Amino acid sequence: MIPVTSFAGKTVAVFGLGGSGLASCDALRAGGVDVIASDDSADKLAAAARAGFTTADLRTVSWSHFSALVLTPGVPLTHPKPHWTVEMARAAGVEVIGDIELFCRERRRVAPSAPFVAITGTNGKSTTTALIAHLMREAGFDTQMGGNIGTAILSLDPPALGRVHVIEMSSYQIDLTPSLHPSVGILLNVTEDHIDRHGSIEHYAAVKERLVMGVQRGGTAIVGVDDPFSAATADRADHAGIHTVRISVQRKLENGVWLEGEKLFRSAANETALIADLHGIGSLRGRHNAQNAACAASAALALGVPFDVMQKGLRSFPGLAHRMEQIGVKGNVLFVNDSKGTNADAAARALSSFGDIFWIAGGKPKSGGIESLREFFPRIRKAYLIGEAAKEFAATLGGVAHEISGTLDEAVPHAASDAEASNLQNAVVLLSPACASFDQFPNFEVRGDYFRKLVQALPGIKPVA
Repeated sequence: MIPVTSFAGKTVAVFGLGGSGLASCDALRAGGVDVIASDDSADKLAAAARAGFTTADLRTVSWSHFSALVLTPGVPLTHPKPHWTVEMARAAGVEVIGDIELFCRERRRVAPSAPFVAITGTNGKSTTTALIAHLMREAGFDTQMGGNIGTAILSLDPPALGRVHVIEMSSYQIDLTPSLHPSVGILLNVTEDHIDRHGSIEHYAAVKERLVMGVQRGGTAIVGVDDPFSAATADRADHAGIHTVRISVQRKLENGVWLEGEKLFRSAANETALIADLHGIGSLRGRHNAQNAACAASAALALGVPFDVMQKGLRSFPGLAHRMEQIGVKGNVLFVNDSKGTNADAAARALSSFGDIFWIAGGKPKSGGIESLREFFPRIRKAYLIGEAAKEFAATLGGVAHEISGTLDEAVPHAASDAEASNLQNAVVLLSPACASFDQFPNFEVRGDYFRKLVQALPGIKPVA
């Protein structure tokens, strides 16, 4: 746990008592803060009370004695309208912050030079975060990983010299972190997502940019430049005097890291050097993972990881569940769980990585459907459509072979049978839904776990070598 001492002797309201909210309550209390815990859920209020926290309906108390409102990132800050707690805080002149802001203030107080890597982007955040943490551990660093992935940041060990914090950040979390000053800040990409929470893609991109523009003096900004919003961010960071490493997997860069075939090169001052060979690394298959690897390798090198240790770490990276996860093989058929592919852009990354695809897609559809995936339709041998989006996706697929399976229980055995019968040398049964999961599953993890269970129950399935 990281005791939060920056509000010692003061009173702080915490709204939203999920994992990060309760961790905030614990950390504030450990730092000598009087905590008032609140939530719209009676069950969560009761759990907080059992943990010894004072609870209250924040509508019924005076805000005059609150020094801050710590808000869970799932609660709207600006769009479609500010949450009622935000409106009450602003009316009372109380700052609204999140748990990562509490971490940043504590780091500034106790170990301002402790390495802190912050990662954001529409897609690839979790893989890049996990890969950086893996590389740092392989190099022998005391490494703490959390934030939007896994562990709430305040449940990690405190900032200290020689201890690296590798933190994934959503746009919601950045919005609640006004003093975000990482030693390495990474922006992978910006594509349309979460517009309901930010109002426009321009505002969404501006929030993402703040992570990069906040890099502390002497630090490094690492920015993917293959989309116009991120490319503009890299230019502004450079102009502001921030050491900026540009990343491209689409073109050669005169100054930056770029992909050629399966190799990553770094160019600077008219010199080019190989920094990584990704050939044969199944956990980093595809151009999107090449971007993740380029950003992670650049971060590791910026933090002093030796070149050979970094390369060895890339090869030993096991990958993440639900993100191009290789579940097993049956004959010539590979089964891949990409349940995290919850929008078309994410699914494109998976579809671009394989040639003969038996594609399981569908769920709760997002704006635009799969229109943007037409360039990948020739790779699809057959599609198996599930959930609310099935009929819409069927209409978009048109002449591409498909069936409306409805559920994973139907789609998995059908796809497995067809892939095996095809006698193709590199057939892939790919779950990459291009949809949210909420019509049939609580989240993408449960959806991916169920897909894995169904695949592993097929006769003759073997682990990937």
